[in-house]
Amino acid sequence: MTDGSTDPPVTRRQTALLVVRATANAMLWIGTWQGASWLLFARTAWSGPTPSYNRRQSTHNLGASSMNLQDPYRLPHHVRPTHYDLRIEPDLTAHSFIGHEVVTLTVTEPTSEILLNATELDISSAMVSAEGRQPRTGTVQIDEEHQRCRISFQQEIPVGIWILHLAFRGTLNDKLRGFYRSSYKDSHGVVRNLAATQFEATDARRAFPCWDEPHFKAMFAVTLVIDPSLTAISNTRIIEDRQEQGKRVVRFAESIKMSTYLVAFIVGELVATPPIMAQQTPVRLWSVPGKQHLTSFGHEIAVYSLNFLADYYGIPYPGDKLDLIAIPDFASGAMENLGAITFRETALLLDQRTATHAEQGRVADVVAHENAHMWFGDLVTMAWWNGLWLNEAFATFMEMLVVDAWKPQWERWTAFGIARAAALSVDGLLSTRPIEFPVRAPKEAEAMFDVLTYEKGASVLRMLEQHLGPTVFRDGVRHYLTSHAYGNAETTDLWVSLGHASQQNVPALMNEWIFSPGYPLLSLSVDTPSSLTLRQHRFTYAEDGSAAMSAAATLHWQIPVQLRIVTKQGAETRRVLLRERESRIPLPQDWTSILANEGGHGFYRVRYSAELLAGLQTRGLDKLDPVERFNLLNDTWASTIAGMVSPADYLALTEHFHGERDPHVWAVMLGSFSTLHQLLAEEDRPLLATLVRKRLASTFADLGWAPRADERELVRELRGDIIRALGTLGRDETVQAQAEEAYRALQTQTRPIDPNAIPALVSILAFTGDEVRYEEFARHFREATTPQEERRYLFSLAAFRNPALLERTLAKTLTDEVRTQDAPFLVSSLLHNVYIREKAWEFVKTHWERMDRLFPKSGLRRMCGGIVGLSTPELERDVRQFFATRKIDLGGKSLEQYLEQLHIAVRFGERDREAIRAVLTRRAT
Repeated sequence: MTDGSTDPPVTRRQTALLVVRATANAMLWIGTWQGASWLLFARTAWSGPTPSYNRRQSTHNLGASSMNLQDPYRLPHHVRPTHYDLRIEPDLTAHSFIGHEVVTLTVTEPTSEILLNATELDISSAMVSAEGRQPRTGTVQIDEEHQRCRISFQQEIPVGIWILHLAFRGTLNDKLRGFYRSSYKDSHGVVRNLAATQFEATDARRAFPCWDEPHFKAMFAVTLVIDPSLTAISNTRIIEDRQEQGKRVVRFAESIKMSTYLVAFIVGELVATPPIMAQQTPVRLWSVPGKQHLTSFGHEIAVYSLNFLADYYGIPYPGDKLDLIAIPDFASGAMENLGAITFRETALLLDQRTATHAEQGRVADVVAHENAHMWFGDLVTMAWWNGLWLNEAFATFMEMLVVDAWKPQWERWTAFGIARAAALSVDGLLSTRPIEFPVRAPKEAEAMFDVLTYEKGASVLRMLEQHLGPTVFRDGVRHYLTSHAYGNAETTDLWVSLGHASQQNVPALMNEWIFSPGYPLLSLSVDTPSSLTLRQHRFTYAEDGSAAMSAAATLHWQIPVQLRIVTKQGAETRRVLLRERESRIPLPQDWTSILANEGGHGFYRVRYSAELLAGLQTRGLDKLDPVERFNLLNDTWASTIAGMVSPADYLALTEHFHGERDPHVWAVMLGSFSTLHQLLAEEDRPLLATLVRKRLASTFADLGWAPRADERELVRELRGDIIRALGTLGRDETVQAQAEEAYRALQTQTRPIDPNAIPALVSILAFTGDEVRYEEFARHFREATTPQEERRYLFSLAAFRNPALLERTLAKTLTDEVRTQDAPFLVSSLLHNVYIREKAWEFVKTHWERMDRLFPKSGLRRMCGGIVGLSTPELERDVRQFFATRKIDLGGKSLEQYLEQLHIAVRFGERDREAIRAVLTRRAT
């Protein structure tokens, strides 16, 4: 499931930027720079040692005693489903559904009860039968606390094959999970309803009683009984479509063996594109009526990626068709239901004529990500939710691989540096967690969809791929998928297959990266003229000398290090596997500069001695690849936040990037300037604005407003970023006036405006806007013709400076005007807006219970990430008191991480605010 990675409403790059902004799953301490708001995751090969598991092995324990009585969240294994025959009849007007299911069971121990998952369902009857045996009626008890259903029988059920018959009913809820309702307005302004499913992680049990754990794989045959005017979609092709008592009965082919969370059914007025074949698979895109003109881009990447992935994996696509469906209300970015992938509209539909480069990248990434899941996740599934990273990290890795092959000019692996930086930021917390982490309750499973699962997991996979070699890595992946097809697997199974392909001890290399929290800081120094010293210790933002910091210092990793050593004769690359805390590397006598993490693939930070940093600067930072410049700047900024580098030294380093033309490198600088804007008092922000104008002046002079015919798409993206920064952070009155003029030209169509500049115009005009502008943007939001335009103007309503206008935006988040999929993110943006954050926090406290009822749980968790923007000592104390008094649990470590991020932001401001002000004062004069 794409979550964002990322957060659903925005692109990965847009979400990836700021020390005081928790967007989506993670707090990204390189600043957030988004257009709509200020501030802003064969078992025979390897015979080497397999570590025992406290950390190293799965907690799913399939060999547990049959009744599994000690765990209130896990089901016993003596009764296992093999086949579900589901018949569901939704009533879109009454917001309800009725259902009947026939489940084929294998009973391996005599039992007098059947335990399965169900919640928010009314089960009216339960009966088991078997050939040659008398049917037996069961008594149903629902345990809502643990989301389980116990069916008791007076007579014991012997070992054998049994058929379970259940009748039930439920509600099409408005929580965007389970079987839920969505709505939209048609071209005449009439509200239309549809129903869709979202089952990952543990919400299939809200739609039908089931064994809702990933290792209980079975085959599914779905029948949907619907109004004749509607359309029905499920995982497989339609094999029967008939009329029955005034209803349309649609029966779908039997699915492959798969987990319950991958089952899907969608009912509504939906329109499909003509199919395009990807090898033998018909691929279609679905949307509500009136939006089919927005499907061509998503269709193209869907077909390309399915072909690419089938070739990469060496296995044909496992389904009989592939539908990609845009849903008006959708909690996450997309969901990888086999053969029926569901999407938030912004992640699938766009107008190529008006979409920005970032918006196109968003759609391409998400479509490729979900298609990658058809194999890695659907065909082979993690055994339990602790292994979620096996699904999500690999799909994130593959989306980059696919899109980079499809559009090499987009330089997606350079863009991935920002995603990696997001993971580094959160993983630098003491409250971080390992990539693979024990999961017990459903809420803990939901909290696993974060930047550590997605972005850190994908980052260490990329590091491993580059260490083993892409071909060897691919061969190991093929071995893994072939060995475990239609089944479940563990992390150790992946290591076995990669070890088989590489003949290397992959567990020894990778276990610390997967099963331990954090990552190393690699310090480089030249202690003698001919010897380079590499030292590793865990990077954290904690203060030196703390007990937690001392505990963190005990960890160390096997680090694949790639060094570029430049001499007078040229450059050479050295590959080193750093196993110890300290190592020495011999150097040639005539070396002039040394770069660590060549290519930028390593998941670690680098800190250079003053001599080595000077060598890189003297040779010219433009000699480094963009991702290497990104890492240098980002690592230095992180060290500044942690107190290891002074703000003066960081700002001095930024002077060396005046000729920078890569938007990802600029993202670090602009994000760090956004952080400073957040921490400074209003009377000091003009000093920062002066610095911003100086840093951006030459780049803006070079780029101007109009794109050139031969210009790279990334340069067009950069132009929009530079314009936005000048008009907002830089408070450049000339740029603000030019933005007003360009916006008028856009509205009157008197001259063309590059789509990549439009988000910047909206941001600048919101920043400088009055009530008239606010109402204009609110109208554009309501009348938007594309999902991207709708999102752009919605989030602009959180970017004004007038507190009275921003209070209107706050109020909208609790009305039908803003979809519940978007409202939590809008609140989070307001918590980061320095002109309203205190009132926004009071609003959250006042309306907490209502938000808790109204917003999807995943959205509420994301919204709470906004507390990181409340970066004053007074607000921090109030935040901590509120959450402690209410005893709020967001699942996993989310709240603990948000509170630590807030504390670090406050500490940074208190420690360095005066120094920052002094530096800005000197540089302004």
